[in-house]
Amino acid sequence: MTHPLIPELRRARVVPVIRTSSAALAATACAWLREAGMTILEITLTIPDALPLIREMAAEPGLLVGAGTVPDARAAEACLAAGARFLVTPWTDPEVIAVARGAGACAMPGAMTPTEIRAALAAGADVVKIFPAASAGGPAHVRALCAVFPEAVFCPTGGVDAGNAPDYLAAGAAFVGIGGRLVDEQRIRAGDKAAIQRAARDALGLMQA
Repeated sequence: MTHPLIPELRRARVVPVIRTSSAALAATACAWLREAGMTILEITLTIPDALPLIREMAAEPGLLVGAGTVPDARAAEACLAAGARFLVTPWTDPEVIAVARGAGACAMPGAMTPTEIRAALAAGADVVKIFPAASAGGPAHVRALCAVFPEAVFCPTGGVDAGNAPDYLAAGAAFVGIGGRLVDEQRIRAGDKAAIQRAARDALGLMQA
């Protein structure tokens, strides 16, 4: 059965991946992206004190907030308690998937090879995050995987930006994750709100493509 969040993620076509060196920078990124029109946010646990930010963003009306780089089941439970509605990992951890599914959240484990993808799906993944997408072969790799797993929902992440995202979507990806190409920490530090929001609008333009 398809997870109820997947149609919303498909419509959005882009999941911003927020990974900064401080919670303050991440909060600024969230505010700027939301102001630019983005309503889905993946906040990674590599951010110091990420949980309070997840809780704050998840309480905002109209936002769909998930947690990224979730390392284990205990962290998964904490993210869900903070209001995360999807859990993303760079690898496949059956315990994290089980926690997500038990709470009705969307499980998005990472995988790269057919063997890893098969394991993720067998463990109950709702979406498979193809990571790292660019170094794994880019859109051609995704196209090959879709031929083998035609029913799987794939989200390539890693080296994806607004320029190459259409190629991933045309290759069969359901939606993409964009991190550093969208949430550029140096620009956030410099207060370059216009550049961040310009990148966000470029990404949002994929919805009309």
